[in-house]
Amino acid sequence: MNLTDPIFTNKDAAREYLEKTRWAGGVLCPHCKGKDKCTKLAGKKHRPGVYQCGNCRKQFTVTVGTVFERSKVPLNKWLLATHLMAASKKGISAHQLHREIGVTYKTAWFMFHRIREAMRDDTIVDFGAGGTEVEVDETFIGHDRTVKPKHTKKGRGYAHKHKVLALVDRETGRAKSMVVDDLKAKTLVPILKENIAREATVYTDEAGQYRYLGREFSGHDFVRHGQGEWGRGSIHTNTIEGYFSIFKRGMKGVYQHCAKKHLHRYSAKFEFRYNHRSANGVDDTMRAAAIIKGAEGKRLTYRRPVGATQT
Repeated sequence: MNLTDPIFTNKDAAREYLEKTRWAGGVLCPHCKGKDKCTKLAGKKHRPGVYQCGNCRKQFTVTVGTVFERSKVPLNKWLLATHLMAASKKGISAHQLHREIGVTYKTAWFMFHRIREAMRDDTIVDFGAGGTEVEVDETFIGHDRTVKPKHTKKGRGYAHKHKVLALVDRETGRAKSMVVDDLKAKTLVPILKENIAREATVYTDEAGQYRYLGREFSGHDFVRHGQGEWGRGSIHTNTIEGYFSIFKRGMKGVYQHCAKKHLHRYSAKFEFRYNHRSANGVDDTMRAAAIIKGAEGKRLTYRRPVGATQT
């Protein structure tokens, strides 16, 4: 990433770059989706980048209908924040961003949440299609203050921690993660059935909630971590644990604290980076372009929750 690129220093260059990236196939009206009668308004009374649709007669700019809409932060700073987020493997804190680009901490925090929203992908996946192998595991992070720990000794138990479930398709190298309320079979199995093809072979650890997965999928096998077993040939969960290692290093080392109400966006960021990593043929520029593409059709307004932990 070249930090001297005009798209990071000039708001007009940033707007033109965003227009080329978002409207590569031609200007598209975000209101009526028409593209044949969109005209750029060049009069002195119009600010740069304003278009008018000849079909619905509404005016718009390239930010309308995206997470950048109605922001007072210059577009060049938005692009810089997006590229910094795209290039950081374990993340970048809002405190660091507010120092580097000259915005308040509150603004930087909200900018990052909007960018994470652009990274979030809620589409139903079909991991294991064609009979490939899928790894499933869960991890614990943070502290759910709504749940009282059952153990008095520090570090014992996990009921009071946030739970994150994740899947990795070995064939495609893609991951899917989600925050769950508990790890009961009645909670997890429907999620797995929704996101994994029936012909897939599923690998897990020996946790009881996965005991009967063989009934739902073509095959199911597991490793016994409690007995010191980490793999038997292709039967292992090392791939998904590698995914979680990056997630936990970022959450603990960069963000440190996260409320449950925001955890799904942090999880989406690490999922996005994993699916758009170099091993899958994606560089920093391509990753940033994918974030901009994902910003379409999403809005996130600022309603600061009382007592929420900001990171």
